[in-house]
Amino acid sequence: MIGRDPGHWPTSRPAGRRPALRHDCRLRPLSAGHRKHSPPRKPLPNIRLVFAGLARIAMKAKIIITPKKAVLDPQGKTVQSALEHMGYQDVAGVHVGKYVEIDLAPGTDRAAAQQALNEACHRFLSNPVIEDYRLEIAD
Repeated sequence: MIGRDPGHWPTSRPAGRRPALRHDCRLRPLSAGHRKHSPPRKPLPNIRLVFAGLARIAMKAKIIITPKKAVLDPQGKTVQSALEHMGYQDVAGVHVGKYVEIDLAPGTDRAAAQQALNEACHRFLSNPVIEDYRLEIAD
């Protein structure tokens, strides 16, 4: 029953019904034994995150992710249509994508960073089925 056990909170209730508030129905923080902990995340290999201002940035990775030419891009078509309605008639096509910049720590090996970032782009940053990406590392 709702309200009997303060540690038990139901995840769902019948639609349209709200439980009556009782004196023991207050939100209480979970005790330390009830908190769920997730395992720590592992950083990408050979890449260290650098916060702005703490260290001089040696290299910057620039990643441009765009839809593949064979994939329909409804967002690009919407932007193209809006541009035409605004009077920009010379627009032949629009492709909407993502742009990501990653600051690399000083002393990071360029080849190792290139390999690690290619893996990150393929596994996480882009969807290789429908998107292409271009990675460049600049000094």
